[in-house]
Amino acid sequence: MSKLSAAGTVLCNLRGHDGVTLVGERRGEGEPLLLFVHGWTCRRSYWEPQLTCFGREQAVAAVDLPGHGDSGAGRRQVWGVQSLAADLEACVGELGARRVILVGHSMGGAVALEAARRLAGVAEGVVLVDTFIIDYGGLSPETVQAVFSPFAADFAAAIAALVEQTSTPATPPELKRKLSREMAQADPAWALPLWRDLLSWDPAAAFAELRIPIHAINGALIPESARHRCAPFVQETIIPGAGHFLQMEDPSGFNQILTQLLSRLAR
Repeated sequence: MSKLSAAGTVLCNLRGHDGVTLVGERRGEGEPLLLFVHGWTCRRSYWEPQLTCFGREQAVAAVDLPGHGDSGAGRRQVWGVQSLAADLEACVGELGARRVILVGHSMGGAVALEAARRLAGVAEGVVLVDTFIIDYGGLSPETVQAVFSPFAADFAAAIAALVEQTSTPATPPELKRKLSREMAQADPAWALPLWRDLLSWDPAAAFAELRIPIHAINGALIPESARHRCAPFVQETIIPGAGHFLQMEDPSGFNQILTQLLSRLAR
């Protein structure tokens, strides 16, 4: 079921791989579809500047992943990167896209990579937005537990600390307050198991399998260990000084870079 809202935005009720109802939106026309994927405990509205900008020229879409934003959690029992990738695959089918470029921020990049594996012949490229701020695939079980434990102990406080740790002087204070408030609204019942699974996720299989372009737009906080791990598979563009939510910190600058990357992916 879809309905038209302001500025040509079509609001959609989509279905995840297990039937959970997901709220999404699409704008524009043509292919490939540019599908934006938000991060852990985030929401599709964090892509609003990009949806507005790119929706003038091409088809764009974004969806609230299960439990996030306006989407419910349904009766899902297993929370992980793979299940979210299956949801994204289902959404691409419901949107009727025959060609898609996936743009994922943070955890959304991990989901986008795994979804691209499922969308062979449909996915034409992946853009990772500060995804490897955590060195996924390079964390020991002890490190995973050390990162996870504060969230299990005091979820809201750990979210606030996460926002602070992933900010730079370029991150507006009002944005940090908004992120801390909204991300802390996530239900720990699904957010914690998803967080643990994400921390244990390894991109090696996706990197080895995918034969499509993979680009990264990164801020100032990507660890060198992650950069070294990704270098053989990912072409990187850096926004100097930017924090983790670079698409919200400097929408105009980010959109210019994404425009350049999309021109390389176009065929």
